[in-house]
Amino acid sequence: MAKSSNTTLVILAFFAIYVIWGSTYLLNKIAVLELPPFMLASFRFTTAGVLIFVWAKIMGINVSITKKQLKNTIIAGFLFLSFGNGVVVWALKYVDSGFAALEISAQPLIILLLMWILQGKKIQPMSIIGVIFGIIGIYLLVSQKQIITKEGSVLGMIMIFACMLSWGYGSLFVGKADLPSNYFVNTGYQMFTGGIILALMSFGLGEEWSSPADWTTKVQVVMVLLVIFGSILAFTSFNYLLKSVSPEKVATSTYVNPIVALILGWYFLEEEITFQSIIAAVILLTGVYFINTKKSLTIFARFKR
Repeated sequence: MAKSSNTTLVILAFFAIYVIWGSTYLLNKIAVLELPPFMLASFRFTTAGVLIFVWAKIMGINVSITKKQLKNTIIAGFLFLSFGNGVVVWALKYVDSGFAALEISAQPLIILLLMWILQGKKIQPMSIIGVIFGIIGIYLLVSQKQIITKEGSVLGMIMIFACMLSWGYGSLFVGKADLPSNYFVNTGYQMFTGGIILALMSFGLGEEWSSPADWTTKVQVVMVLLVIFGSILAFTSFNYLLKSVSPEKVATSTYVNPIVALILGWYFLEEEITFQSIIAAVILLTGVYFINTKKSLTIFARFKR
């Protein structure tokens, strides 16, 4: 009976990191069409952080941390959420959700190159093949005339790449930083502080804030989905899977998320899926596969959404 229950939880958790995380691109795209991007991201992560602390209090989890841990969670929150996610939400004003997900699927390539440049890590032969595939895939993806001729699309693509560098450096940072041992508490601090920084960024850029009561019903629903499912449930599922199944199985979300995002963007927002995008996706994800084959760095998937 217990085994059956565990199997069900694993299946549900995979659904969360496959479909829910994949759907966050669509949800952010819908919301950013009505709300300022940094206000949107700030509200999402600050609310999620507060809810995590409330839940920790109910469960009797100690949320106290040292000053050094607080400093490190603020840095991680900025790299992953304030810049890494907030700027992606901004870029979604100019690029399709499926396109953004495909570009971001090259994250393992960026981390691999950063590990080589900053830490002197040797790149394995299989990973070198992955890098070559990844570069070709990215080129095919971003060189499409119907994409680069859209107003603001080139800037959007560049900023998404900058976000990937931020995530990549953040991934290396958290690997060595002194952070709260309880991942739930760690997540709560990163989301809350990242959300506060996003609010400061929003005010600094002069974004006009509005009350959730003034949002359309569609955006209200989207925000609930982003906070409860995209921020809390999916991340909890991710950490549950890391303890329940092999890391390489968890890392498969890297391949599935962009496919889910492409399909949802095409179905709900009528985003165009070109033949070149499909070829780019196949080549790019093949490259990611080769990179992950030798070394399953599951942190690739973490904090991406």
